[in-house]
Amino acid sequence: MAGHSQFKNIMHRKGAQDARRSKEFAKVIREITVAAKSGLPDPASNPRLRAAISAARAVNMPKDTVDRAIKKASGNTEGDNYQEVRYEGYGPSGVAVIVEALTDNRNRTASEVRAAFNKYGGSLGETNSVSFMFERLGVIVYPESVADEETMLDAAIEAGADNVELVDGYHEVTCSMEQFFAVRDALEARFGEPESAKIEWRPNNTVKLDEDSGRTLLKLVEALEDSDDVQAVFANFDLPDDVAERLSA
Repeated sequence: MAGHSQFKNIMHRKGAQDARRSKEFAKVIREITVAAKSGLPDPASNPRLRAAISAARAVNMPKDTVDRAIKKASGNTEGDNYQEVRYEGYGPSGVAVIVEALTDNRNRTASEVRAAFNKYGGSLGETNSVSFMFERLGVIVYPESVADEETMLDAAIEAGADNVELVDGYHEVTCSMEQFFAVRDALEARFGEPESAKIEWRPNNTVKLDEDSGRTLLKLVEALEDSDDVQAVFANFDLPDDVAERLSA
């Protein structure tokens, strides 16, 4: 989920050890499968596969599990043929929502996504109906402890990044989608592997939600993320800190 950054971190800490881990593993394995099939099975020659392996490490996936997934994908020319699909729509209070999925059955996935929107007062729209409200950016995150702000800013700009912000104890480096892999690799060579490195949809403007609307919106996001086919959900909402704390209690 992408929305209010502090609430995202609260939810990450709260859910890091719960039953969602197996679902996270399944989603990462699906991305590894697609990445390995889209290029060489060698991460050194396949930037998307390197990103998928980084995502696997972020959820503490064992190395042998990653290796098996790559081996299976590279030797499997049939089956597990996932398609990348994007869905767009509106949630409660007019919040714009983007859903990214990898699916082997578009009808099933569309039905699940539509049902989630309908259940929580939203509506599924056409492709590009809300994506114009977002920017597609590379986002690379390092703990604050790896470098001071000036050092990280200098290194990021030199690597081709557009901006660096300190957010809740982390350096958040953003760059264009086209520069993502080059920036990530340059920073990794200097500071080691990042906490996370992803291409995300970042909203140009946000909709501030009260507690009731926030609760419904988060139920929608949770329902979408519960789908095995859904890889990521992005939404242009903002929750005041006090509301975020109450909803995460």
